[in-house]
Amino acid sequence: MTNLCTKRKYLPLILMQAWMGLALMAPSYTYSQDVPVLTKEAEKLESTFHEYDALQKYKEILRHQATNLNALCRASDLCSRIGHRETDKGKRLDYYKAAKTYAEVALKVNPQSAEANFVMAVAMGRMAMVSSGKEKVEYVNEIRKYAETTLKYDANSFKAYHVLGKWNYEVSNLTAIEKALAKVLFGGLPHASLQDAIKYYEKSKSLEPGFALNYLELAKAYHRNKQDDKAKELLKKLETLPNKIEDDTQIKAEGKQLLKELK
Repeated sequence: MTNLCTKRKYLPLILMQAWMGLALMAPSYTYSQDVPVLTKEAEKLESTFHEYDALQKYKEILRHQATNLNALCRASDLCSRIGHRETDKGKRLDYYKAAKTYAEVALKVNPQSAEANFVMAVAMGRMAMVSSGKEKVEYVNEIRKYAETTLKYDANSFKAYHVLGKWNYEVSNLTAIEKALAKVLFGGLPHASLQDAIKYYEKSKSLEPGFALNYLELAKAYHRNKQDDKAKELLKKLETLPNKIEDDTQIKAEGKQLLKELK
């Protein structure tokens, strides 16, 4: 009888705790139903060149689904892009560090994801841009690894071929001190050449003829290789391409300036 009274005494509390548990679970369930909607909103913001707002949408998804691979990859890529446009050095570095962190989590979620490996390659490239000495060489050494891993899981990744083009272009232009440091730390870097940069950029162009940044970087490579006729042809084509990302306006402006200098 005593046990029955005790159970009755605590029944309202037990029911209240159960109700609270369900109430706490409900928003999570409802939110999971909203993730596709939020993803579409983020994609629309990206396509209309509102990348900062798109990043906030992906962050919102990650606050509730911390292992959402697509949101992690898009957040990393956007942080790399937004940071590149940031004029304040401190803020730029914060964005680059965030890009690297999102990519690291994405790779933990799925190490075999081509996109996760790609955004890490880009993040490593951004970090290399704001680093020097030993740190820069370490980042440079990682860029190629992640780009090649991207191609392992997606042989037709035009973005990965572009990264390899950029890697060859920059590494073939490293200072003697940086090359010596790489030799001490890693026994040297893999072979890099301007000719390989052009080869990879051309491969990227064949896979995605509308990739504006690739036209600009390929034109720079041809210019450095003293093939200005090809560089001019690419820069003229660049002007006709439709804008696909927020950076394309600036990319075209840079291309227009380079074309003017080559005439």
